[in-house]
Amino acid sequence: MNYSAKVMDHFTNPRNVGEIEDADGIGEVGNAKCGDIMKMYLKIEGNVITDCKFKTFGCGAAVATSSMATEMIKGRTIDEALQLTNRAVMEALDGLPPVKIHCSVLAEQAVKAALWDYYTKQGVDPEPIVGKVPDMEEE
Repeated sequence: MNYSAKVMDHFTNPRNVGEIEDADGIGEVGNAKCGDIMKMYLKIEGNVITDCKFKTFGCGAAVATSSMATEMIKGRTIDEALQLTNRAVMEALDGLPPVKIHCSVLAEQAVKAALWDYYTKQGVDPEPIVGKVPDMEEE
């Protein structure tokens, strides 16, 4: 399988790995078919994502897309993070092999799941803001 240099870089040197102890939002998504699981942690201050970390169990593409997604939303507003698409993550990584596109979808879903958790903790109904987030069981 041919991975771009950017995918290899984010796989071998992933950014923002780990967890945030007092995270404002935590989202976990997975794909039962391939066994990839992503957990995303967000620190949010005044509508801005000040820190973002992830833990991913999965293939190189899953690690790379998680890493790139955190880089793309860190320092951004919640609204900007909600605009993150799997296509944007793929483009930022200079593409993914077709069989690995689901990894970028998981990265997008992990961000949304973490924001869903954030709004739930704030006592706000997340669905009108975040939209529906697929459950792991539905995959």
